[in-house]
Amino acid sequence: MNKLKFLSLAFVAALVVTTSCNDDFVNTQPLGEISEAAVWKDAGLTEAFVTEIYAGFGNGGFDEQMLASLTDETIFTHPGRNITTITEGRSNPADIGWVNNTINWPNMYQRIRATNLALKNLETPQFDNATLAARLKGEAKFLRAYYYHQLARYYGGVPLVDRPYELGEADYSTSRNTWAETVDFIVKDLDEAATLLDGKSLAAGRATKAAALALKSRILTYAASDLHDIPTAKAKSSVIAGFAKPELIGYVSGSRTERWEKARAASKAVLDLTAYGYMTNLAAPVSKEAGTANYMDISLARNGGQRDLILGRYFIGTKRENGGRQGLFNGPNGYNNWAGNTPVQLLVDDYEMMDGTEFNWSNPAHASAPYVNRDPRFYASIMYDGTQWKPRSSANQPRDPLGQIQTGRYEVVNAAGQKVTHFGLDTRNSPIEDWNGSYTGYYMRKFIDPNPAIVDQNTWQEVPWPVLRYTEAIFNYVEASLALGQEEEARTWLNKIRFRAGMPAITATGQELVEQFRQEKRIEMVFEEQRFHDTRRWMIAPSTLGRKANGINITGTLKPGKTVSVYRYDPTSYDYSYKVFEIDPGKENRAWADKLYFLPIHRDEINRNDKLTQNPGYVTN
Repeated sequence: MNKLKFLSLAFVAALVVTTSCNDDFVNTQPLGEISEAAVWKDAGLTEAFVTEIYAGFGNGGFDEQMLASLTDETIFTHPGRNITTITEGRSNPADIGWVNNTINWPNMYQRIRATNLALKNLETPQFDNATLAARLKGEAKFLRAYYYHQLARYYGGVPLVDRPYELGEADYSTSRNTWAETVDFIVKDLDEAATLLDGKSLAAGRATKAAALALKSRILTYAASDLHDIPTAKAKSSVIAGFAKPELIGYVSGSRTERWEKARAASKAVLDLTAYGYMTNLAAPVSKEAGTANYMDISLARNGGQRDLILGRYFIGTKRENGGRQGLFNGPNGYNNWAGNTPVQLLVDDYEMMDGTEFNWSNPAHASAPYVNRDPRFYASIMYDGTQWKPRSSANQPRDPLGQIQTGRYEVVNAAGQKVTHFGLDTRNSPIEDWNGSYTGYYMRKFIDPNPAIVDQNTWQEVPWPVLRYTEAIFNYVEASLALGQEEEARTWLNKIRFRAGMPAITATGQELVEQFRQEKRIEMVFEEQRFHDTRRWMIAPSTLGRKANGINITGTLKPGKTVSVYRYDPTSYDYSYKVFEIDPGKENRAWADKLYFLPIHRDEINRNDKLTQNPGYVTN
C-alpha cells in the first residue's frame, strides 16, 4: 500500500494522511487537496500555507464576549457564557471559564505547529524566489512568537516546541520551560523576524518589522513587571509565595533594572519608526471637539488615525465575519442590538474632567450633570443617557425622532393630560426589545462605526481590531522610564497622548505620576484587552478587578409647567437625578482570588502531558 500525505486547501495547516491501494482510481489526485510535497515546491502554495496561520488571530478581540467583561471596564449582559466563572474567582482546571479561542491552549499550539512546519520547509526553499522565502520565514517567526506570547501572558512559562513532531516518536510529552526561557525564545524569534522583514512591503494585516518590534516591546515590558519579578510577587501574594516552582512564572534571579532597560530600548525602537504615530508632536492640548475626533479616528482607523495601527485584524463587509458585528454585539437594544459588553460605572467615573481634575460624586456640580465637561475620549468611547446617536428604525422613529440614547425613566404627559412613566428605549423595560438592554445604563461606542447608513444589526462594519498600536509602545516606554527614574522623559511622552486627546499636561511626580500613568493607559486603551493584563502584572487586581460592578439609575422629572408627550433629552424641560447602584449579586458577584493572576492549565492538558506543572493556586484532580 502507498501512503500519500496531503494538505487541505480548506485548512492548509492541517496534515491529512491518506492510504491508497495500487490501482489508478485510488491513486488519482484529490481535486480538493494538494500533496504536501507539492505545497513546498510552489511559492504560491507556500505563501497560502503561511497566510492561513494568521487565522489564529480569530476575530482579534471582536467576539461577542470581550475580554473587557473580565475586567472593571464592562459587564457581559447575557447569562450562561462562563464569564462569571472567572470574575467571581471560581476558575479551576476542570472549568477555566470563558476563554477566547485566541488564547486557548490547544488552539495556540495548533498554530505553533503550523509555524514549525513552515520554518522547517523554508530552511531550504524548494522554489526559486529567495526574497519571498525570506519574507515568509520572517512572518512565520513573528507568528510563532505571537502565539507563544499569547500563552505566556495568560499561563506563564510554557513548553517551547520549535519543531514539528512526527508520527512514531517515543514521547510527545514535555515540561514547561521557565518564564525566562519563554521570554528569551519569543524575543529571539522577534529579532530574527524583524531582520527578515526589514524593508519588505506587505499588505495590511500581515507581520512587518514594525510589528515584530512592537511585540518585542510588549513582551519585555511584561517581563519586567511586578508579577514576573518573583521577590516582588511573593511579597504581594501568598499564593505565589507558596508556589513550589516560581521560575515557571517569573524571574528568580537577575537584575530587574536590566530588564527595564531592555524594555525601554525595545519600546524606543518602535517610537523611532517614522512611518507610524498619529499627532504625537503637539505642544499643547487640542480643543475638546478635536480631541474626540482624534480618538475616534484612531479607534476607527481612518482620517489619518490608521497611522497609529502597527498591526490590525482587518474585516471586509462582504465576508461577513463576526469581527465586523460590533454594532450588533454591543449596540443599544433600542436599535435592535444585543448590548453585550456594557461599560460599568467604575470606568465612567475614571474619566477626568476637562481640566484634568477627578470626577467626584460628592461635588454637587458633577453629580447634577455627570456627563458634562469630561475627558473628550469619554464621548468617543461611551454611550450614555442623552448621547446623540443614529436614526432609529422607521418603525421606532416616532418614539424617538432625534436618535438619542435613552437609558433612564422619564415623566411624559399622555393624551389624557396625565403624567406617566416613559421607560427609555434603551433600557431593559424598553418597548422595543426589553431582553437585550444594558444592566449598567451605558453602551460601548468605541469601535462602532457611527455612519448612520450602517444599520448595525444587518450590516458588517469594517473597523479593524488593533493587535498592536504605536500608542501602546509609548505607554511601554513611559512605564520603563518611570521604573528607571526618568520622570521628565515619561511625562513628555505621556503628555503627547493627552494633548492629542485635548487633555492638559500631567505635572505629577513620584508615585502620583505612576498612578496617573496607569489611569491614562486605562482610558486611552479601553476595551483593547490591555486592562486584563495590566491589572495583573501591576498586581493591583485586588483593588481594581475585585470591586463589585455597578451602574447608574437615571430619573427625569418634568419641571413645573413643562409638558412633553414624546420624550427627548432636554435639561430645560427636565430635572435629572443620577444614582449609582451595585449590580445584583445574582447577576454577577465579582470577587478577586490571587490564583487568577494566571489561568489554570486545563485538566485535559495535564492528563495528556503528565510532565506539566499546574499554575499556583489550582489543584488538578
